[in-house]
This record gives sequence, C-alpha cells and structure tokens, in this order.
Amino acid sequence: MNFNYLPHTDADRLEMFQAIGVPDSDALYHAVPASLRNFQLEIPEGRSEWEVQEHVSALAAKNLSTSQFASFLGAGSYRRFLPAAVDWILHRSEFLTAYTPYQPEVSQGTLQAIFEFQTMICELTGMDVANASMYDGSTATPEAAFMACRVTKREKVIVASTVHPEYREVLATYAKGPGIEVVTAPRKDGKIDLATLASLIDTQTACVILQMPNFLGTLEEAHAIGELIHASGGLLVVVADPISLGILEAPGRYGADIVIGEAHQLGNPVSFGGPFVGFMACRDQFIRQLPGRIVGQTIDAKGQRVFTLTLQTREQHIRREKATSNICTNQALNALAATVYMTVVGKRGLYEVAHTSLQRAHALARAIAKIPGFQVPYGPHFNEFVVKSPLPVADLLERLKAQGILGGVALGRWYPELSDCLLVSVTEINAPAELERYAQALEAFASVPPSAERQSATRA
Repeated sequence: MNFNYLPHTDADRLEMFQAIGVPDSDALYHAVPASLRNFQLEIPEGRSEWEVQEHVSALAAKNLSTSQFASFLGAGSYRRFLPAAVDWILHRSEFLTAYTPYQPEVSQGTLQAIFEFQTMICELTGMDVANASMYDGSTATPEAAFMACRVTKREKVIVASTVHPEYREVLATYAKGPGIEVVTAPRKDGKIDLATLASLIDTQTACVILQMPNFLGTLEEAHAIGELIHASGGLLVVVADPISLGILEAPGRYGADIVIGEAHQLGNPVSFGGPFVGFMACRDQFIRQLPGRIVGQTIDAKGQRVFTLTLQTREQHIRREKATSNICTNQALNALAATVYMTVVGKRGLYEVAHTSLQRAHALARAIAKIPGFQVPYGPHFNEFVVKSPLPVADLLERLKAQGILGGVALGRWYPELSDCLLVSVTEINAPAELERYAQALEAFASVPPSAERQSATRA
C-alpha cells in the first residue's frame, strides 16, 4: 500500500531493510500470526464534507450523556455545574495552544496560571507547596507512595482497601518494578479497620494511604490514622476530594504529609473517562522530592514580578539517577480550568457547592433508608453513599435507566462481597425534584419485584 504523504522512496526502504538485516517489511511482523496480518480493512469510499458531517452527527446521536438523565453517577467522576467563564478563558488561543513553558520570557501567562493553581491547591489542602499538576489522581497515588519511600528510606506502603480500586491497581503496577511492598489494609463498617491497621504498621512502613471521603463515601478517622503512622516514623498520604474541602477540614490540619487527588470536578466536564487532572501537595521539607515541576515567583533584572520553572526534578532536566520520577507532561489546560473555576466560585462559592451537595446527599440517603428492603449501611458520609439493595443491582440500575435515571455505580465489580450494593453520588445539580423521583422509583420497585414486572409486561 502506498501512502502519498510518506517521503520514503522504495530505494530508501530497501536501504533501511539492508541496514537492519531483513529482506522486506513482512519480516518485521513475523511474530504476528498470518491470520491477523492478512486482512482488508472495510473502509468505505470517500464522501463529501457535508455527507461526512451528516454521518458523524447520526453516529453521535446514538450516544446519551449524563445531561439527558437524572445522573447519580460518581466513583471518582462527577457532573457539576461549570461556569461559562471557564470555557471562555480556556478556549483563548494563548492558553489552548500553549505547551510546556520551557522559555519563561515567552510563557509568563501560562507560568502565572500554573503558579496560581499551585497556590490554590495549597490553600485548599492546608499544605505548604504544590507541584504543577499530575496526570490524574490514579498516577498521583503511586507518585506519592514513591515520594514517601524516598523521604523515609523505607520500602513498604500500606494502602486502605477503601481507596479508589483503580488507584490501587495503578499503585500495584508502579510498585512491581522497583519492588515496593504494597499491603492493603482491610475495612470494617465502610472505613479502615484501625485495630488491623495498627498491627500492619512497622518500622519499615513508609506511609499509609487513605482517601477522604473514601471510595465508599465514608469519612475516615483520619486523626487517629495519622497518629498511628507518625508514631512509627512514617508519613500520612491523603487522597482528597477537592470539592469536599469546601466544608471538611483540610488534610494539613489533621497531620497529612502529602495530599493528592483528582481535580477534574473543578471546572472540567465528565467526558468518556476524562479529562482528568491530578494534584499533589506536601510539607515544605519534602519539596525536593516532589515529582514533576514547580513554578515559582521571582524578580527579574528590572525589578518586575515574573514566573519561572523553579524546580524540575524529572529525567529530562537532570541526571536520570537523580530524578524523582519520569512523570512528564503536566495537565496545564485542565489545571487552568480548575484555576478559573476556583477563582470564579471563590471560597464562599466552594463552600456552597460542598454544602448543597452534602445536604442533598443526606436528604436522599434518609429517603432511601425508609424504603422497605433498602439500607444505607455506612456513615458518616459527604456526597456519596452506599445503598444495599434487596433487588439485583444490575436489574435495578437498568430499570432506573429506563425511567431516565442513572442510579449509581454497581460495587460488585470491585468488591464482590458488596455485589448487592451500589454507590450513589449527589452533587449540587441534582435538584430536589430529581431526589424525589429517584426515591419514588425505588419505592415502586420494592413493591413490584423484577420478575413480576416482566410477567406483567409479557401478558400485556
């Protein structure tokens, strides 16, 4: 197959094949079974621009978004109100097209935006310093664990089973290479079992990682956990929900040494698993162990306030053996969205978003707990909570979806012992009428089991 946009001639290719000692391109794929190599792509003939637009529009119309349902989905990805100013600023060409600010003299706008992001993350978490964002919350988790190992010179990490399961999977993958021991602390009544945790902590434990609120929505006994790990010389790593910090105590105030998390809900939409943007903050004494980049403020030769990449402890800038991590590109555009969001809503607005989410989540939890057969087994919680269903969870979610309600996330995929439970999330955009409709739907389902409903439909 010839590709007109590739510059290599047949003579060029032959020369390259001779240099690497193969006769032709087929030899490069000898390990791939012939049945997988010899096939034709079913690509239709080209169409006009208008026809392509119509075709793509028809395909897009098959998808349904959370805005078309009463959505109670969460589990790390939340639909929240996004002020119009966020997208307006985000789509300005000087931000939208900007990349890594290697040259501070031409990157002052991007550098200042990142500096403001770092500052706001510090204020939100109660920590001293933050880096210029991470890929996402899942990769920030092992980065924090490795950072704790460097600081303490230890190689054992304890992670709570109530931390997001996918974050724990990424941690396990990262830890396999360097041989870091990862121990999972069990839970009891929806949160970390303190007695068992105490028995797991020893002089080789670099850190304990907890999530607050945890993946099941429950608030952990963070003060007690911090005291346990600090008594052995280890660090406390907290995976924090940034919206919750509008109303909950900042991790820095209950002893956190490193705070990480996912900031997508600060100004970023829910969109097919992204876009995400992680954050990481720590205490001053650990600043040189922070991965990635740190933007700093200084004064130039003319006495003007300027910004620059102060610390860059990654392998592209310093010797590989001295680098803290090879995590590279920061999520600057998504971090900008978070910065604009926090600026627009302000401290009072963030409190109102968190408080409204809290109130509405508790109102729905109370209503569900009153329905015969349904239980809300864990607490206290913020804006997410576990519901134990008397009906098969998959059937329940399908029946809710048929009524225009995305009822939550089935927990059995991560916790087999919770196969009869779902995780329900409530945000500030779940209006009281939606809460009432959700509770009424569950009440109706409880009185008519799925089998009876199907029989009725068959007779009709």
